[in-house]
Amino acid sequence: MQPSPFDLDRDSAYQAWREQKLAGAPQTLNDLVVEVDDPRTLTTAEQEALTARCRKANMAIYVSRLGETEGTDIPRGCGLHFGLLHLDHNRGAEADAVTALTVQDDALHTPYIPYSNRAIHWHTDGYYNRLDLQDHALLLHCVRPAMQGGENALMDHEIAYLLMRDANPDYVRALMQEDAMLIPKNVVDGVELRPDRVGPVFMVAADGHLHMRYTMRKRNVVWKDDPLVVQAVTWLESLLNGQLADGSPFIFRGTLQAGWGLISNNVLHDRSAFEDRPDPAKKRLLYRARYYDRIRGM
Repeated sequence: MQPSPFDLDRDSAYQAWREQKLAGAPQTLNDLVVEVDDPRTLTTAEQEALTARCRKANMAIYVSRLGETEGTDIPRGCGLHFGLLHLDHNRGAEADAVTALTVQDDALHTPYIPYSNRAIHWHTDGYYNRLDLQDHALLLHCVRPAMQGGENALMDHEIAYLLMRDANPDYVRALMQEDAMLIPKNVVDGVELRPDRVGPVFMVAADGHLHMRYTMRKRNVVWKDDPLVVQAVTWLESLLNGQLADGSPFIFRGTLQAGWGLISNNVLHDRSAFEDRPDPAKKRLLYRARYYDRIRGM
């Protein structure tokens, strides 16, 4: 077995991986885009083009001809092309485990920001899950964008790791601690829906790939009382907020349009606030599918 590039004691393996990673890194958002006919029935060439971009950047964007076609079969059908089978049936999802992201004001959805028009700070999905049931892939499909706003920022979590390790390997070591972050339990109407979750930010999965758990929402996380953890978290926030020059070229911003979608290995992302159209039938609508699997062919 080859040495892991994510082993902090294996610098030669890291340097080889780093050189390859930077050589293939996309330069603009357009480098991630692939035009397809229907994401449910991708051709071999379309699938290979999307996989190639995911292999370089852990994400790809498809631009399809579906327009405002509705149906959760769209993300599910697309996911099958990439070996994505095991959906995370999170609270608020539809019966088939795909979540309709649109403004909702009922008691079930109101407490959660994804169902509002407010901004969502940087995060990876499912960071509050059990460590053995992490969301390794995320698929978003846009049916209708907002009238204004709703832009996403995206950053490959492997690039975040790379930049942090270059800045200070001890930051990475601190965030790999098994108790680096605590996600407080979720209690609704006196019922505990989820207990406290304690775990690392950066994890190396059993198959050797790098996985990241993170949220910038301060009310959703308690960081370990450790000077290096605090410094690492502060550095990471500066990176994602565009305050570090080295990181700016690797943050991509764009707004998914009708028929567009994002396929990713659960990269870092955020969402700006938005304004919906006055017609309730034309509200912003995206489908979100979270998977315990990772994109095949990586």
